[in-house]
Amino acid sequence: MLDAMSMDQLRTFIAAAEEGSFSAAGRKLRRAQSVVSQTLANLEQQVGFALFDRSGRYPRLTEQGRALLDSARAAASSMDGFKAKARTLAEGLEAELSVAVDVMFPIARLTEAVRAFHHEFPGTPLRLDVEALGAVVQPLLERRCRLAVVGSYPDVPAECLTDFLFEVPLVAVAAAGHPLAAMPAPIARSEAAKHVQLILTDRSRLTEGRQFGVVNQQGWRLADLGAKHAFLRAGLGWGGMPRHMVEDELADGALVELALEASPVLGMAFSMYACWRKDAPPGPAGRRFIALLKAA
Repeated sequence: MLDAMSMDQLRTFIAAAEEGSFSAAGRKLRRAQSVVSQTLANLEQQVGFALFDRSGRYPRLTEQGRALLDSARAAASSMDGFKAKARTLAEGLEAELSVAVDVMFPIARLTEAVRAFHHEFPGTPLRLDVEALGAVVQPLLERRCRLAVVGSYPDVPAECLTDFLFEVPLVAVAAAGHPLAAMPAPIARSEAAKHVQLILTDRSRLTEGRQFGVVNQQGWRLADLGAKHAFLRAGLGWGGMPRHMVEDELADGALVELALEASPVLGMAFSMYACWRKDAPPGPAGRRFIALLKAA
């Protein structure tokens, strides 16, 4: 009986365990609830015991079900890796390399990598979309790009893998004439919250209702990093910026670095990493582009 067990059954088992109900698993897998229920019933018959306790309003994993869940995940992940590698070997060089790049990525480093990529792969078109936060990851999840270069969005989706590139230091800044610029360090968060904070935002579903490094909930939200930079120079507020983008202004005194009291984001750094779907890893051109981003 166990030899007849299928990968489809394991994926259905994982979805039901993670989603908390058979109907939710059906929505995730795009199947009717009755199909999910029957698939799990067949799996339980094959293993010889119940995987879910169905006595309550929602099914709950039994002790045996919990014991098998990690093994099921490992088996599904291994199969995904096998299929992804086979697909990459079969397709060869990508016809086009589409990449979503975080707006925080140093443009000089990106330009150098793109120049080298064009020299090595002149026949492979490169499509770059520059986005922020979750808008970098969302096109990857929706298969509208093959590769994402992520930094400002902190989470790695479960269906993705990553390769670390480097760190980008962050710094809180304000114009020289801004009231916060004259305050002694460290500046209390309560004091910073009295002034307009310029906050980078995006329009993706992944960041709805979430805040990253926000001190003033009434701050101005901008979807364009260039506009935020201009507003900072004009003294219209304060906010966090990647250090490489404001080094010249910090050097000539147009902007002043703010020493805020302990903050979970501002004044630190975030990691830049290449990200791709487990079931669609980068091919030769994509792997080389990642290497060039590291080496630039």
